[in-house]
Amino acid sequence: MSCQTQFPAFVLAGLLGLCPLAQAALSEAELARLDQDLTPVGAERAGNADGSIPGWSGQWRGTPPHVQFAGSGSLYPDPYAKERPLFRITAQNLEQYQNRLSDGQIALFKRYPRSYWMDIYPSHRDMRPSAKIEEQIRENGRTARLTEDGNGVTGAWGASPFPIPKNGNELIWNHALQGRGPGEEGVYSLVVTLANGKQARQVQHHQTLNIWTNPDSPRQDDRDAINSHFMYRTLEPARELGKITFGHGFVDPVANAQQSWQYDPGSRRVRRAPNVGYDNPSSGASGGLRVNDDSRMFNGGTDRYQWTIIGKRELFIPYHNYAISDPATTLAKLTETIGHPNPEALRYELHRVWVLEASLKPGNRHVYAKRRFYIDEDTWGAVMADSYDARNLLWRTNLQTTFYAYDTQSYQAGPSVYHDLMSGAYLVDRLTNEHGPIRLTDLAHDASDFTPAAVRKRAK
Repeated sequence: MSCQTQFPAFVLAGLLGLCPLAQAALSEAELARLDQDLTPVGAERAGNADGSIPGWSGQWRGTPPHVQFAGSGSLYPDPYAKERPLFRITAQNLEQYQNRLSDGQIALFKRYPRSYWMDIYPSHRDMRPSAKIEEQIRENGRTARLTEDGNGVTGAWGASPFPIPKNGNELIWNHALQGRGPGEEGVYSLVVTLANGKQARQVQHHQTLNIWTNPDSPRQDDRDAINSHFMYRTLEPARELGKITFGHGFVDPVANAQQSWQYDPGSRRVRRAPNVGYDNPSSGASGGLRVNDDSRMFNGGTDRYQWTIIGKRELFIPYHNYAISDPATTLAKLTETIGHPNPEALRYELHRVWVLEASLKPGNRHVYAKRRFYIDEDTWGAVMADSYDARNLLWRTNLQTTFYAYDTQSYQAGPSVYHDLMSGAYLVDRLTNEHGPIRLTDLAHDASDFTPAAVRKRAK
């Protein structure tokens, strides 16, 4: 059996997870496909059979000509703001569309038949990443390899390593190492809504500095490379005002565990935080609705799971989600419904996604025995995730909104949503509606700001 990816051949694609992890880099003939049937990042150029998914145009890099963008630190205008939904999916017409829905989406329709719906908009494939990201992806195709255990990557830098993934480990690394900009800075709200309507909220000032995933950064040694620096200063609730968590994560989180510290405003001391990852609760504010490696649908060590590519599907996924971060969409309006956010704030489009399944390896521990990720072929970003418990029952379904950032010339993660189908609670994170736009370029911080000494000095 050949491990070469051939699409649309879902049976063969499902066998990709059986291929050995030790793979040679792509040949020049394979890389030539990035100028032929595949886009420069590895997606299929062609649309689908009925035209509901258009062919890739990649006509806009940066700000489209009809969009007025004021630059870094200002609101990202919606390039498709004048469009209206093609149709609405409800519990009443669900059967007509369920072949293009994930199991998690179907479960939401069935649990909340009166309040949950999805507006489907025209699909667009107009945006393309920066020339540097495209260049890095092509070069990575020549040199990138998995480590022997599949839980690390060598010979790559600055963008997704495997433009033609041949097994599940390569595919999850494409998601984890997407090319981005230099970092971000902004104030984010996190809101938990329980099944009885009660809510809890956290507000933090976030600063991150991307190292590995910034294609303009100087190249580092692969195994010990820092992925990004992070710093979170709590603004609400009042009892945690001034608390700072900071540190850095590595490209290979199995070989190098995340290093982090905490500043306590009461004692004015900086202490080393315990190593966290996998299924540790992400924070007290999350109400147990999200574990550490749920971030951006998946983030962290890959070693506890067997990764298998199931194939590709055409699904309605969150896309071009500018409205959910618009100040006109208040937090009260967004979180007024029980079980899920207000559907008015979400835009869905039909796109092709890779379906990647993670099954817990024997002898390993995690609260999720099986996970299924839906990875957008045009960005390599996971946009939805379904998580199953030890009884193989669907427990949680999560989604990651995205938008094209004109200044970084890449797709950026927006608010994320975590639904607990059993308890009826949900969490929405990375909300900027009440705080102003985030900044993705022209950052005021650098690597020296993320040390214990620098934090201690700034916090006084």
